[in-house]
Amino acid sequence: MTKNIHTMRLKLLACEIFRREVSSLTADLPHHVDVDFLPMALHAAGRTRRQNRLAKYIADVDERNYDAVLLAYGLCSGGIVGLVAGKIPLVVPKAHDCITLFLGCRKRYREYFFANGGTYFLTAGWLEQENAFDGTFNGDIDMMPNYNKIAYISTGSEPDDSCERQARRIADERSWEYEKLAGDLSLLQRLIHGDWDEDFLIVPPGATIQATHNEDVIDIGTGKS
Repeated sequence: MTKNIHTMRLKLLACEIFRREVSSLTADLPHHVDVDFLPMALHAAGRTRRQNRLAKYIADVDERNYDAVLLAYGLCSGGIVGLVAGKIPLVVPKAHDCITLFLGCRKRYREYFFANGGTYFLTAGWLEQENAFDGTFNGDIDMMPNYNKIAYISTGSEPDDSCERQARRIADERSWEYEKLAGDLSLLQRLIHGDWDEDFLIVPPGATIQATHNEDVIDIGTGKS
């Protein structure tokens, strides 16, 4: 495991569905971390628009003030492929999507995913952001006919059980199976704390992120793709 013995200044770009979890993890840090929460709407922007928007957020970071840029995103249907590290490293968890960050590791995500096909994952942050539009859940469940289960991931950062009850209600309304999963924030914590081991891709200046077809999920490319 890479242990950074000196105090670093880090810039974290995170999807706003992680707002509660990131806030709980930044209370006592070994490094200085500035956080920007990016709109959840990027999920629905399409791969190219998401890549372009994320690239702009990264380019807008004042690199003179930081040692690295941290990206709290998974591969997310290729949405981070081609992103370029500027003059400082770009650090990204090796994750299929944000669910990996809520479950703690690729192995747990992969095992659950293959054993529970047709599962739609929900978290408090996801529901809160969806509800914020007009007070109701507007997820894309009804556009995906192959779903038959709701898995609600509880990370312990929820203020009450209202989101859990809403997730159960969504399952009941569709006569779907429901399961509550215990979240694991260790991967997200290690990203923020600078404990970057083989679970993270450290993209050196000028290099890009590329997708792989193996368990690593992402790897380092060269030049813009």
